[in-house]
Amino acid sequence: MAASLNRREFLAGSGRLVAGAAAAALVEDAPAEEKLPELCLACRDEHLKETHRKDSWAALDAIGAAGVEAAVADDLALPGLFHPDRRYSVATPAGLSAVRADMKAAGKRITALCMGNRFEDRPEFELEWCAKAAAAAQALGAKAIRIDVVPHKLAVPEFLDFAVRTLKKLVEATEPTGVAFAVENHGGTTNRPDFLAPLFERVGSPRLGLTLDTANFYWFGHPLSKVYELYETFAPRVRHTHCKSIRFPEAEREKQRPVGWEYGKYNCPLYEGDIDFRRVLKALRAVHYTGDLCVEDESLGKVPPDERGSVLAKEIRHLKECM
Repeated sequence: MAASLNRREFLAGSGRLVAGAAAAALVEDAPAEEKLPELCLACRDEHLKETHRKDSWAALDAIGAAGVEAAVADDLALPGLFHPDRRYSVATPAGLSAVRADMKAAGKRITALCMGNRFEDRPEFELEWCAKAAAAAQALGAKAIRIDVVPHKLAVPEFLDFAVRTLKKLVEATEPTGVAFAVENHGGTTNRPDFLAPLFERVGSPRLGLTLDTANFYWFGHPLSKVYELYETFAPRVRHTHCKSIRFPEAEREKQRPVGWEYGKYNCPLYEGDIDFRRVLKALRAVHYTGDLCVEDESLGKVPPDERGSVLAKEIRHLKECM
């Protein structure tokens, strides 16, 4: 017969049982680990000919990418996508059908359209063009359109007012499509947080967001630590990306440098640059970003032509390793 427990031993054993039961209950009640959304690894269409493949879809296969950002011309042609037998356009239902069919057959995606806008110079044309592009993007399953918001005539304070009025009209006119317009941070205006923040706030629509160019804030002169802060600040607005990098001398990384300082000398592939894409991904994951990671490499001209496709493939692998 087992020896009887004294009171102290009984209480200690009971405490262990209660603690164990409580811990088990916590485990049962704890939510399952959240599964992070799949991000599409993509490339800008203008780089794909560097692979020397027969068409854009084979080029994406060659570098390991699943998606492409396609530039759209004034006439709704897609001049950066290439094929030996056809020219791509989204100007007509037949053109859209051809793009969709080839895209589906290849198992690839167009993650975004890319527009080079001049809203000041031709406001009526721009609104009509953007509306047609949004309808095409919706038909193609592209969730975002990269746009330019750049002043050519107006000073920045006046241009901000103009941009807010114009983009409100644009968002309202394209509401049925659900497609986001993503202002790229580039040049001397949209790399400024004091321009971007009030632009987004005053337009007041989740369908106006950011094409986050990871290198352009750095190009603008922001110190590297400030660049990471900007990623976090604007992450909730990111709808599309341009992933590129720069490798500055160590002594220059935390300085406020002149705009564009030595960019042609120090721009480089993603895997050689100062920008830590794990930190970029961390900022985007924190706000449940579900868009693409799109390679844009402005340093390819430094590489021999027969090596450029390999560089792009290595950049896609680098992004995959950071995910």
